[in-house]
Amino acid sequence: MTAEFILYIFLFLVALNYIFSSVLEFLNTNNWKNNIPENLKDFYSKEKYLQARDYKIEKGKIGLISSSISFLVTISFLIFSGYGMLSEYILSHNVFNKFHSQFFFTALFLINFIIGIPISYYSNFVIEQKFGFNKMDIKTFVLDKLKSFVISIVLIFALTSLAVFIIDYFSSGFWIWLWISLSLLMILLNMFYADLIVPIFNKLTPLESGDLRSKIEKYSSEVGYSLKNIFVIDGSKRSTKANAFFSGIGPRKTIALFDTLVDNYTDEELVSVLAHEVGHYKKNHILISMFLTISQLALICFVFELCLGQNLIANALGSSTMNFHLGIIGFSLLYSPLSLVTGIFMNMLSRKNEYEADDYAKNTSSGSALQSALKKLSADSLSNLYPHPLYVFVHYSHPPLLKRLHALNKKPH
Repeated sequence: MTAEFILYIFLFLVALNYIFSSVLEFLNTNNWKNNIPENLKDFYSKEKYLQARDYKIEKGKIGLISSSISFLVTISFLIFSGYGMLSEYILSHNVFNKFHSQFFFTALFLINFIIGIPISYYSNFVIEQKFGFNKMDIKTFVLDKLKSFVISIVLIFALTSLAVFIIDYFSSGFWIWLWISLSLLMILLNMFYADLIVPIFNKLTPLESGDLRSKIEKYSSEVGYSLKNIFVIDGSKRSTKANAFFSGIGPRKTIALFDTLVDNYTDEELVSVLAHEVGHYKKNHILISMFLTISQLALICFVFELCLGQNLIANALGSSTMNFHLGIIGFSLLYSPLSLVTGIFMNMLSRKNEYEADDYAKNTSSGSALQSALKKLSADSLSNLYPHPLYVFVHYSHPPLLKRLHALNKKPH
């Protein structure tokens, strides 16, 4: 095997991924049907349904532009030895000292960050604005970009420094210690996400005492689900779309409801949404998913160590010697087919878990309220009612709305 052959493999995998993703997007965008489902006619007028279709088409176009630019940049870096030249340039300058990999990834991040700004701007201030979703002003947009930039740079330096230290210290067999470290970081991030990350971008306010809080606490108590905090998040400063998220493990479980959700949904609908999330906890979905993710991390770290020992990979990328950052680039390209397979498997499991959580919510709260909430969420976000089955199989972590409603309407055996 030669470096040239490995380069051809890289080019083939990048092109295959781009073509496959583009075909899936095309199939999904063109899978719309003319009729509105009978059980959604109270939520989708003909005008809103056509608006949802147009929204999907517009988002698909900007998505294709974004993926095409990313594809061209990656292909160009491979063909013209961009990764190798950037690596050699950084390694040849003492000013970077021992932070070569950190500055390498920072440079790549800057390229993607700069390219992504006009695409993000157009998506928010043209498409989202056109369809009535955008509530963000320029100041918030700029601040969000600056905050995400700083956080990304900090994470690049912190995670890369940790990985490089582990590799240098343990040498052979370092993948085990890298796996343990990344797994612990993932668990900690999951536990403290609502406390550390969310407040950087949004304001979290404790849910005021009243009927909604009483109903949530009453339900949680009845099913034996302890909540550390119930917050309202100011999502309306960016979008009219409604959402909610749940984070934390063990005693640090937190629920955050977007203010758009609290303002536009009934108490019963909100409790049913909570019941769905409780279902994930009661069915051990969160622990199982975390175990599988940690197991996947073990495979990733093991394969990465194998890649780091192959100097031909560095040669294929345009450099004479292998190092950590080129190993990451080569690994990410070679691992992409396996990543697709594991991603599909995780999505299949996730869709199964969603059905189980819906069923739990129906049995412990209100199935009709959950259906109403799901219909509202779909209509309010102009979601695709008829996604292509292959697109669903590959990308959807949640079942399509119509399938969820069908499952909720089934009578228990």
